[in-house]
Amino acid sequence: MSQQTSKTVFAMKHTKYFSAWTAATGSVALLLGGCAVGPEFQQPDLVPPAAFHSTDEATNTALGETSFADLKWQEVFTDPQLSAYIEEALEANWDIKIAASNLLAAEAEVAVARSGFFPSIFGGGDLYTTRTSENGPTGKLPTPEQSYGDVQLGMSSYEVDLWGNIRYANDAARARYLQSAEAQHTVRQTLIAQVAASYLNLLELDYELQIAEDSYKTRQESLTLTTTREEGGVAAMQDVVQAQILVYTAESSIVDIKRQRDLQENALCILLGRNPGKLTRGADFSSQRFASKVPAGLPSSLVERRPDIRSAEQSLIEANANIGQAKAAFYPQVTLTGAYGYQSVSSSDLFKSASRDWQFGPAVSLPIFTGGRLKSNLKITEAQYEAALSGYQQTVQNAFKEVSDALINYERTHEFTASQALLTQSNRDAAELANIRYEGGVTSYLEVLYNEQELFSAELSLAQAELGELLSVVQLYRALGGGWEAPTQ
Repeated sequence: MSQQTSKTVFAMKHTKYFSAWTAATGSVALLLGGCAVGPEFQQPDLVPPAAFHSTDEATNTALGETSFADLKWQEVFTDPQLSAYIEEALEANWDIKIAASNLLAAEAEVAVARSGFFPSIFGGGDLYTTRTSENGPTGKLPTPEQSYGDVQLGMSSYEVDLWGNIRYANDAARARYLQSAEAQHTVRQTLIAQVAASYLNLLELDYELQIAEDSYKTRQESLTLTTTREEGGVAAMQDVVQAQILVYTAESSIVDIKRQRDLQENALCILLGRNPGKLTRGADFSSQRFASKVPAGLPSSLVERRPDIRSAEQSLIEANANIGQAKAAFYPQVTLTGAYGYQSVSSSDLFKSASRDWQFGPAVSLPIFTGGRLKSNLKITEAQYEAALSGYQQTVQNAFKEVSDALINYERTHEFTASQALLTQSNRDAAELANIRYEGGVTSYLEVLYNEQELFSAELSLAQAELGELLSVVQLYRALGGGWEAPTQ
């Protein structure tokens, strides 16, 4: 019989022996496994506030369960160019890619932990020929050449999960995976807010630059007029110098605003995963608007929407599973080992029935003395659980604070912007009156200088106040847990 035929016979005749043995092993594992000794995870008790603290709690409460965060980010940020930038960032941003890689690694860790539920089967074999020297100590033998063969299929030490040790390891790995998943959601949510804020900052700096350039043009015209008046003997040289001060002030402001704008472009490019460079704008800053109503919803729903809270909960689940593993280490460990194969000093007899070679049996290991290591490990995991619990509660409390801060920012910046608009209009009126008085010879150019500087400062402050109001909406949307949804496949 050929060697190939012998292998075929081996496969047909003896697979049933190993299959039955494997089935028996699995049955034992199922009968003995499932007795967990660790604590079952309990959802921490939370007492959320009845309403978010803000300057207008009555209105927020009256709006009920509806939340601004229930809107998709495409419904919140309606500028087509901003939407395109957000889409680009969600594809190309480096933090997004890092989070995706971390998630893949965590998914693989779950698979590694799950493999502990199954036995590891190995196979191997060798076939070699030896020849004994005829001139050696043993002299000439009748058969100086001999062939040896060994084929084996077996199972390495398989731990029967009597006390839930493998189950707890699997639970911990799964919790780490879900932490990574929630971390990815947090990165998405944060990135959307960062891109929106960076884009709005860029548009506001464009607007500031327009204000500065318009002011520079007006001041240059005023300087020309004042110089003509001085040459005609109507104005003093001091008036010309003061007019020059206004021109140079606007000119230096233009340079500084351009610097800030270019740096902001670079920052947005990095968020988009691009090299620094010029960026296209959509609608101008004055056209940027958000919904007039931005309800916060109920504090109790915030726990479900915020991915950082869900991640903290998974950290708590992992810590609870680690306690189970530490407790399981106090109990006996039962492992099963076995192998089935063929062994022969003659390759021609390798796959014959008489060449069969097998072994199977359990092993029990009981910790008797460990020098306090097991108790100390248990204390470590219990302390880590308490730390994770405190971290979870802190995360929840901080989430309530962030929403409250965002609501207060939104409400107060709205009030501030309205007041700043009135102040800017008053400065504009005062500057016009000062110019009329100067041209009529009623006052000096010093009054014009003062009022022009006040108007320029007020216009820039109004632009920044309007930006602050827009950014407060972005901040509120993020704090409420909006914008984290995973992309549809």
